[in-house]
This record gives sequence, structure tokens and C-alpha cells, in this order.
Amino acid sequence: MAGCATVHAPTVAPAGTSAGVPTKPALKKGIQHKVSKGETLWRIAKTYKVPVESIIQANGIPSTASIEENQLIFIPGADSVREVVVPSLTENSSDYAWPVMGKVVSYFQDHRGLAVNEGIDIRVADGDAVKAARDGSVVLADRLAGYGETVILDHGDGFFTVYAHNARLMVGLGDHVLRGGKVAQVGDLAYLHFEVRKGSKATNPLLYLP
Repeated sequence: MAGCATVHAPTVAPAGTSAGVPTKPALKKGIQHKVSKGETLWRIAKTYKVPVESIIQANGIPSTASIEENQLIFIPGADSVREVVVPSLTENSSDYAWPVMGKVVSYFQDHRGLAVNEGIDIRVADGDAVKAARDGSVVLADRLAGYGETVILDHGDGFFTVYAHNARLMVGLGDHVLRGGKVAQVGDLAYLHFEVRKGSKATNPLLYLP
């Protein structure tokens, strides 16, 4: 699912006239960026040095959306178009990769009764391998209330990834795991619960995944 980004962000000037001439709406400073293959909102935000939350708000991007190739998105505050470098999987382990390949069946901030989903749930086959989304160190490999068998990786830059509802864990506390390295196996629920956290705050994983 993908949401169409707003391509301009007008703000209306205060009502009034000058010498009998109505004032014109003022446009927020910024540029339109055309998305190329492999770009993510996280990588675009880093390139323009703009908070990813500002881009989401300026474009009205819903939590169920991921950006698409050739989509135009408004970058608030930017004064020129910049090239977003998309490294290959072997060139830069700081970029994110999907921990499993499957269908997203529950999105960030979806409601489950009184609870709210703090990540995404990805439907896969029972027994599929769960892989590290980035290089990181294991800071938790244990059963966690509400999450089942869980692995949490610390990526050393304030970000953590969470891999939950597994049948078997394949790493231990303190292990260093390279991106794409196996950390667990999916359980008989046949889905992975995956979170990206900035510190203790849950953020939308689709902002980071290609």
C-alpha cells in the first residue's frame, strides 16, 4: 500500500488587504523531490538533514504507506534538489533491510482492542529464518511478556530493532550480528512482529525499509 504525497504545502497569509489589493497565499519554503528506486524516507531525510517526521507531516503520508519510485514528495526547508545515494547491501550496513519477506498484515498504530501496534506484523511461512535488519549487538534474547521469544538489537546510533513471536532464537546476549545474519526462526503463528525504536520510542518501520 502506498500513499500519495502532497506535492506542495501552501499556508494562507492572514486575512487583509494592502492598498485595496488582497494578500496572496504564502508558500512554505521547500522543494519537490522525485523518489528514485531503493530510496526510503529515512535515507531522504538524512540526505536533506530534515527530520523524517517533518516530511511525513508535510506530505500527509499515512502509517500504512511506503513511498514509490517516481513519487513526488515535498521536502520542507530545502532550497535545492539533492542526490540520495542508495548503497548496495554490501556497501553500507547502516541502511535497513527487510528481516523477512512476506505480506504486512498489521501496520504501525493499528488498533488491537485497547492495544496499539508499535511495529508491523509480517506474514511468512512457519520456520522461516528471521534476519537482522542492520548490523547490531544483541541486548535481549529471551521470552518477553506479550512478545514471546524476542530478540532486540542495538545498532549503536540510538536505534533498536525488535524481532518477536519467534519459535527459536539463534543468537545470545552480547552477540554481534551482521545485517542479513539469522537471529531467529518464525513460530507456528507464522508471522514476525518487527519494530524499529528510536531510543524507547516506537517508530514506523516502513519509514526505514526499502
